[in-house]
Amino acid sequence: MRFVGNAHCPTRGALPEAIIRVSLVNMRMTAPGRPTPLRRGLYLVTPEPLPGLALIARLLPFAACLQYRSKQADAAARRREAEALQALCERAGVPLIVNDDVALAAGVGAAGVHLGEHDEAIGAARAALGPHAILGSSCYDDPARAEAAARAGASYVAFGAFFPSPTKPQARRATPELLRDAARLGLPRVAIGGITPDNAPPLVAAGADLIAVISGVFAAPDPVAAARACAALFD
Repeated sequence: MRFVGNAHCPTRGALPEAIIRVSLVNMRMTAPGRPTPLRRGLYLVTPEPLPGLALIARLLPFAACLQYRSKQADAAARRREAEALQALCERAGVPLIVNDDVALAAGVGAAGVHLGEHDEAIGAARAALGPHAILGSSCYDDPARAEAAARAGASYVAFGAFFPSPTKPQARRATPELLRDAARLGLPRVAIGGITPDNAPPLVAAGADLIAVISGVFAAPDPVAAARACAALFD
């Protein structure tokens, strides 16, 4: 099993890609004050409405982590769904990351939270969730935002959309060069936006440590086969 971790501060200068990737893969963030490690692979994101838990349970063996994303449900429903997903993730040994909501992540005992440009700051989330929490930052097409997130203590940086996305049709478009350039930050890089098992290989080749997928798995004719194919890209 290979992990990628957060050095908690960006490296200075541009180290060779091969050296950085070896360092990330071999890092085990188990020391006090360090975040939980992330395994390279499929970063599975839930669609809306939330699918049946039986299907999600079948997908989790192929996921490096699961993000609960809900923009439509009320607070009570979000709490119920997040609690159910946390229980599933605990049994599967897969970290649950909550989108946008630090309080909900803390309330259900999730592994971490993913934050966008209009959400709570990384530093405040770290103070609320503790040193071991996984804190992700949406960086869109903006390398300066990724640098700021790294300085603030993010656990990973996410770029995208790389392809047209039914979840966010108006999302800013990113290029694979962003993934390559972000290697110097020493953080795991997540690619997101319209990703499927078929179009993901160039992103993995460009340095993506995880590929975030919603419809590419859940809307596939065979979601389990799609999840398996995404995971296999990191073998």
